[in-house]
Amino acid sequence: MNQITRVKICGITRTEDALASEQYGADALGFVFVKASKRFIEPDAAKTIIEQIGPFITRVGLFLEAPASEIEQALSIIPGLMPQFHGRETPEECERYGVPYIKAIGLGAGMPSADELAAYKNACAFLFDSNEPGKLGGTGHVFDWQKLDQNVDRPIILAGGLNPDNVAGAIEQIRPYAIDVSSGVEAAKGVKDHAALRAFLAKVHQVDANSC
Repeated sequence: MNQITRVKICGITRTEDALASEQYGADALGFVFVKASKRFIEPDAAKTIIEQIGPFITRVGLFLEAPASEIEQALSIIPGLMPQFHGRETPEECERYGVPYIKAIGLGAGMPSADELAAYKNACAFLFDSNEPGKLGGTGHVFDWQKLDQNVDRPIILAGGLNPDNVAGAIEQIRPYAIDVSSGVEAAKGVKDHAALRAFLAKVHQVDANSC
């Protein structure tokens, strides 16, 4: 059976970029609810965008050690939102909301131990990025994929410096459940390059079609 690699387009701030991502075959869209980020978007604005896309696109909200009140507010504004925690949130902090979530792991300090990952019992996936622990991704930097210990008991989402030129090699080497891209398909911070979006999704679909 051929592998299907899911794709999340992150850092969405505009409706036209969300619609293009869906048109070219993205499976999920990421909205950055971190005010320090140049891709920051308010939950109300994200909701307006989300109302324009189809029901089969997963909506993901990025948080970085945010107050519980902010996370609860976003969850109430956007039904079905999946949190993605990028900071040093404890398992208890991630799981207090009673919804599926993604835990982002910055590999700038190396691969966490199996026990550290296992503590996030209800994480539906782990996203591995190139940033330092406790920092937001989207830097455009690739990490050494050899650092990624694939003995992980949850789906792996690969991020960090991916673009249309290197995504095929990343999939062939890691065989992740999903790919996450932000800066690699941008014309500017928070503004997607639609030609790059199309090329990126086409490369993913091509490598999947060639896999056995």
